[in-house]
Amino acid sequence: MRAASSPSLRQEPTRALAAPGLAALLVMLSGTFMVVLDFFIVNVALPSIQRDLHAGAGALQWVVIGYGLTAAAALITGGRLGDIHGRRRVFMCGLALFSVASAVCGFARSAEVLVAARIVQGLAGAMLQPQVIAMLGSLYSGEQRAKAFAAYGLTLGLGAACGQLVGGLLIDLDVWGLGWRNCFLINVPIGALVLALSLRLLPSLPGQAGSRLDLRGAAWLALGLIGLVLPLVQGRDAGWPLWSLMCLAASPLLLALFWRQQQTLAARGGQPLVAPALFAQPGFLLGLLVTLTFYAGNASFYFVLALYLQQGLGLAPLPSGLMFSVLAGAFFATSMASPRFAKRWGRHAISIGAGLLAAGHALMFCIVVAQPAGSGIGAIAVALLVQGSGLGMVMAPLVARVLAGMPAAYAGVASGALATVQQVGNALGVALIGIVFYGTHGAMAAQGSAAGFGRSLIYLFGLAIGVFVFYRRFGRLAALNEDKP
Repeated sequence: MRAASSPSLRQEPTRALAAPGLAALLVMLSGTFMVVLDFFIVNVALPSIQRDLHAGAGALQWVVIGYGLTAAAALITGGRLGDIHGRRRVFMCGLALFSVASAVCGFARSAEVLVAARIVQGLAGAMLQPQVIAMLGSLYSGEQRAKAFAAYGLTLGLGAACGQLVGGLLIDLDVWGLGWRNCFLINVPIGALVLALSLRLLPSLPGQAGSRLDLRGAAWLALGLIGLVLPLVQGRDAGWPLWSLMCLAASPLLLALFWRQQQTLAARGGQPLVAPALFAQPGFLLGLLVTLTFYAGNASFYFVLALYLQQGLGLAPLPSGLMFSVLAGAFFATSMASPRFAKRWGRHAISIGAGLLAAGHALMFCIVVAQPAGSGIGAIAVALLVQGSGLGMVMAPLVARVLAGMPAAYAGVASGALATVQQVGNALGVALIGIVFYGTHGAMAAQGSAAGFGRSLIYLFGLAIGVFVFYRRFGRLAALNEDKP
C-alpha cells in the first residue's frame, strides 16, 4: 500500500509477473485465515482460560481486544513496511512472529502473559495481512483479480465463523492434556509449513528504496485508538475512575492530531500513512462507516454468543462449537450465493442482508427471553441460521463494494484503511458489548449470562439497523457516481 508523495497518490510500478497458481493463492490466504481465526478461536476457550488462569472479566476481554486493537493500530504501518522491504519478506516475517507468539500463548501460565503474547500476535498479524491484500492486487488482474478478492472475502468470513468450531474440537480432543492451549499451539506447525511454502511459491515482490515510514503518524494513531478502547474495557471494572474519563476525552484529540499531521505531511510532499486525498473519493468515508458499524457487531456477537452458550446454557466447548457450525454453514451458503443475490437485487442485496441480520437478532432475543434457562436449543439453532445468512450476505461482498470504482492509484492505501477500520470495529465492538453484557452483575452465573446476552442482542439489533441505514445511503451515493459520465 502506497502513501502519498504529494496530495495525490503515486501508483506502484507495474510488474511483468505471471499470475501465480492456486497453490500460491492458498498460501497467501492461509496467512489471512490464521490471523482471522485466531481473533475468534479464543471465544470458545474463554471460560476454560478463566478457570485455568483465574482471569477476571477485564482480562478476558483483553485476550480478544488486545489482539484486535494492536492489529488495528499497526495495520497501515505494516502495509508501509511491505512497501519498503518487500511483500513476501514482510509476509514471512509476520508469519514467523505470529507462530512464535502463538507458542507463548499456548504455554502462558498467567493472564498477563497471555494478554502480552496476544498483543504480539496482533502486531504480527498487522505485518502479515496487508501484504496479502497488496499481493492479490499486484499479482492478479481482470477476472482473476475479482476471483482472488472473492476468495479473500470468503476466507475472512470462514475464519470468523469457523473459529469457535475449530476451538471446540481442539479443546475436546485435549491432545497431551493441553486443553484450550491447543487453540494457540496449532498455529506453530501450520505456520512453519506456510513459511516453507511461501519461500517456494510466492514471488519476492521487492520493496522500493524511496519509501519512508511515518513513525510519528503511527504513534498518534496508536495512542488515539488505545485511549478510546482501554478505558472502555478497564473503566467498568474500576468504577470509571478519573483516568478512564480523561483517556476517553483525550482520544478524539489524539486522533484529530493524527489527521492534522497527515494533512501537513501530505502538503509538504511527504509520505503519510493515510493520504488525505483518499477521502475526497465520493462515498468512501461513508463506506468506512458502514464497515465500522458492521464489524463492531460481528466480533462482539461471537464474543457474547460463546459466553452465553457455555455459561448460560452450560454447553461444553465442543457442543458450543457445533452450535457455531450452524451459523458457519448458513454464512457459507449465502456467501457463495452473493453473486446471484447481486445480479437479482443489485446494490440492495447488502441492505437485505443487514435487514435479515437484524431479524435474526430480534428472533434470538425473543428466544432468550422466553427460554432463559436454555431449553430451546432447536429454536436457537433456527435463529443462528437467520443470523449466519445475514452475515454472509453482508460480509462477503462488502469489501469489494466499498472499494468498487476506486482509482488504481488509491487502491492500495484504500484497502489498508478498510482493513484498519475492520479491526477497529472488532476491538471497539467487543469493548462496548462487554459493558452491555456484564452490566452490573459480577458473577458468571447462568441467569446473569442470559440477562447479559439479552441486553447484548438489543445492542446488536441496533447496529444491524445502522448497517441497513448507512448502506442504503452509501448505495445511493455510489449509484449516482456510477451514472456520471
